Amino acid sequence: MTTTGLDGFSLLDETWRAVTPDAARRMLIAAVQAFAGKGYHATTTRDIASLAGMSPAAVYIHYRSKEELLFNISLVGHETSLALLSSIQGDGAVQRLRNAVAAFAGWHAAFHTTARVVQYELGALSPEHHAEVAELRRQIEQRMRSYIADGIEEGVFDVPDLKGATLAVLSLCIDVARWYQPSGRRTPDEIGAMYADLVLRMVRPAS
Repeated sequence: MTTTGLDGFSLLDETWRAVTPDAARRMLIAAVQAFAGKGYHATTTRDIASLAGMSPAAVYIHYRSKEELLFNISLVGHETSLALLSSIQGDGAVQRLRNAVAAFAGWHAAFHTTARVVQYELGALSPEHHAEVAELRRQIEQRMRSYIADGIEEGVFDVPDLKGATLAVLSLCIDVARWYQPSGRRTPDEIGAMYADLVLRMVRPAS
């Protein structure tokens, strides 16, 4: 997966293609870049507007505040993750968990810039917005937990603590966004496959 422009601008645009009009979409992409590079609190609306190639006043035409930009980023990022995990298919619990982990970890590598903002700037959201995103996170956890639970029911996974195992799997995948670099030797697909193998080794019965 290749990227071009502003540290992967074209790739980031894939995440936000449903956002209209174009100016609002470019503002979101610029905010992702700014928040990932400087952190939410150190970023100004002027920084975001500059990256988007617009005037500072243009931010407020589409978003009421910097926090609303962050909320939209968090909302779309979590909705995308949930849709990804909800679309997993496979013959049997082992294949479904393999596919789920590969997809989730791979997404956090391919879209690492977006994922860093989505996963690590939650504390800056307003209480109301945080609650909305927290519900999406609960659904994401529930979906991953269901894939592990299926394996327990089928007798192919040995997991004494289902909730703890689910959190461990999600944490592994999410952490990819923190360290992944496109210049590294593994592609997002390769990272996804590696993590899927690691997780299956974790949940399968000891031989």
